[in-house]
This record gives sequence, structure tokens and C-alpha cells, in this order.
Amino acid sequence: MFEDLSSKLDKAFQSLKGEARITEVNIAETVREIRRALLDADVNYEVARQFTNDVKEQVLGSDVLTSVNPGQQFTKIVHDNLVETFGGEKADIAQAQTPPTVILIAGLQGSGKTTFTGKLARHLKQEHKRNPLLAAADVYRPAAVDQLKTLASSIDVPVYSIEQKDAVRVAKEAVSMAKSLALDTVIIDTAGRLHVDEEMMNEVAEIKEAVNPHEILFVVDSMTGQDAVNTAKEFNERIDYDGVVLTKLDGDTRGGAALSIKTVVNKPIKFVSTGEKLDALSPFYPDRMAQRILGMGDVVSFVEKAQKEFDEKEAEKLQKKIKSDKFDLNDFLEQIQKIKKMGDFGDLVNMIPGASKALDTADIDDDAFKPIEAIILSMTPEERQNPELLNGSRRRRIAKGSGTTVREINQLMKQFDQMKKMMKTMSKMSKAGRALQGLKNLPIGR
Repeated sequence: MFEDLSSKLDKAFQSLKGEARITEVNIAETVREIRRALLDADVNYEVARQFTNDVKEQVLGSDVLTSVNPGQQFTKIVHDNLVETFGGEKADIAQAQTPPTVILIAGLQGSGKTTFTGKLARHLKQEHKRNPLLAAADVYRPAAVDQLKTLASSIDVPVYSIEQKDAVRVAKEAVSMAKSLALDTVIIDTAGRLHVDEEMMNEVAEIKEAVNPHEILFVVDSMTGQDAVNTAKEFNERIDYDGVVLTKLDGDTRGGAALSIKTVVNKPIKFVSTGEKLDALSPFYPDRMAQRILGMGDVVSFVEKAQKEFDEKEAEKLQKKIKSDKFDLNDFLEQIQKIKKMGDFGDLVNMIPGASKALDTADIDDDAFKPIEAIILSMTPEERQNPELLNGSRRRRIAKGSGTTVREINQLMKQFDQMKKMMKTMSKMSKAGRALQGLKNLPIGR
């Protein structure tokens, strides 16, 4: 998402490079290009107009600092306005003073409500140590209850459901069950329709009145663009929800809904979802999203993802193996699998400042690691531990077992050897650097 908008904004900023100062003349074309880029991204017209007017007013009214060139200052002002358009600060979901916290999920059919319910349960359980109960109040869609139960079983979370098609009763009884089992959170998955209709709205309103939820989240398919914004507005007028969840941000979406929804509905985006997997959910940070749109990366999110997969003790063990030249293909495979757990590879690249410009993320294949994994997994434990054993006949056997070629295996082993040498060199340089730092601190010549 936002790749096209990012490239168009970057192109708009080019006109200010080399300028000694900001003037009405050199800013006019840049602002026009930004407005065009926003409209192309399916941003609401009024939002795009207000955004560019605010940027122009702030740029022309600012004093250019001597240490900052006009292009940099302009980018900073655009960044700050993007953050504000996205909502300013990260918005958390409510938590009841007396458990259980009741969270009501609403939205149209096909927006991803049920999947999000499972994702939210996993997020609250893993990140906030909460004990959720899911309420299957989507009693109309075929297999909706079964889908919720399947998702819940994969994360070891209980589900409350009944045979009768009574969504209000499901919600009320789920809250009572949570209290009796001392569970601190109830997440209610409600029914959707293909369009906003009176029956659906009345049912959601009845559930709201019956359980008095602490948080109502509206789930919207970001691929529907301005339709998503219009639907969000209609829902808000009826049930006055607390926040928005944008799903399918990994799809072919231009990002207009994300940029328009806060201004049009005046409700914060609280979560974004980027895939079907239950770990593909992130709290929404306006500042981080603005940085990514402007090609500044999102190092904080990248580090947070890495910290979940790599701990300090494992890093120390790995460093010792590298130093003693014992880093083998088992270790290599383990590192690949950890990187895969961090999420979509193209998404990770976009978090690294400048990487999205240097690499075309559209050409990054998320399955690129599969042949490498297949090759290593086709080796015997002894071969993984001692790659030097891989003679011609062994390589032919591995190629046959992994569905690859001997040439691919030769290429992998060459890259593995180069990587080992590089890692060892870096380890030595790090040690030498610490030694030099120590020498600098010695009281010589004092």
C-alpha cells in the first residue's frame, strides 16, 4: 500500500531540490503535484484540498532555518500534516476498570470482521497478557461460527455460541460466562450484510444497548476506497463507534481510505491488518505510517518485529558460533525461519529507510526462501553440520530430493561461505573496535 503515492510525492519534492529558499512560485507547482498524487490515491477530494491548503499556508508562513534546505523543511511540514491527517497519536482500545472489557466488532460482510476478531484475541493475549472469550454473534452467515471456532482453537481461546439465531442473547450470555470464568475480555463478532441496511443496524444497536461495550470497532475493507469511507460515516452516525480497523492493506489498494477516514468520520484508526495470518495485525501509529509514505522507513516497527523473534541470549550464542567458525547450515536455516516470522518481506524492506527506493518491492518474492529451505532440509543432519562433506554425488542427491538443480546448490553454498567470512570479519572488526576504544582510554602521555 502507498507505494504509488510515495513515488509521486517523492517526484513532487524533486522540484524544490537545489532551491535556495521557498517562494510562492516554486511552491505552487509542488503543492499541485501533491494534490494530484492524493487524488490519484483515492483520497477524499475535500481532505486532499484541505491538506494541500494547510501545507501551503504553513510553508509560506515558516522561516527557513539556515541549517535546513527548503526541500527538507517542506518534507517536514508535509510529514507533520500527514501525521495529523492520520489522527496525530496512536489511539489505544479501552479497558474496563472492572473486568470483563467488552469489545464489539461491526462492519459489512466480507470486510474481514471474523478474521479480525481472531487476530485481536491473539494480539491481546500475547501482547497484553489478556484472557479473551470470543462471542459468535454472527448467527446468519453460513459457517461463520465454525470459522470463529477454528481461529480460536489455533490460539487456544474459548468461544461462546448457541444453536438459536439470537445475536443479542449470544452477546449477553458471553459476558455472563466471562464473569463466571474470570476472563477479562469479551470480543463480540457480529453479522454483516453486503450493504448498510436497517435490519443489520438495528441488531448492532440492540447488542450495544444489551451489553454496553467499552469499545466498538468498525472493520472496513481498505480496498473499497471511498466506499469504505462512506460506509464508515453511515455506521458512525448510527452506532457511534470508537475506532476504525483497516483490513487488506496488503492488497491492491491506493491508501485513500486510510488518509481520508479520520478527517471524514473523526474517529481514529486503531489497527491495520495486512494478511490472512493471525499475526498479521498491527496497532496503527500515525507517525510511523507518515514516515513510510515519505520514504523515511519505519525503523521502530522493524526493531519491534525483530525483538519478538531474536533474544539476547540467542544472539550471544550465535556470535560465539561465528567466532569459533561453527556457524553451520542448521543455524542458517534457523535465521531464515525467524526472518520469515517477522512478516511479509516486501513490507519489511519498506520499513528500512531508503530501501524502498533502492529496491523494487513489487519484485520481491515472499517465496524466495523456499528453495533454500528445501535444499537444506534435503540434507542429512551430518551434512548440515559439516557442509564440506557435500561432494558431487551428495549434491546430485540433494538436488533430486529438493526439486532444485546442482547449480542452485552450488550457488547457495558459495553464498553461504561468503556470508560466513563476512560475519567473521565483522565480528573481528567489532572486537578490534572495542580494543581501540580501550587503548584510547589508557592514561598514555597524560
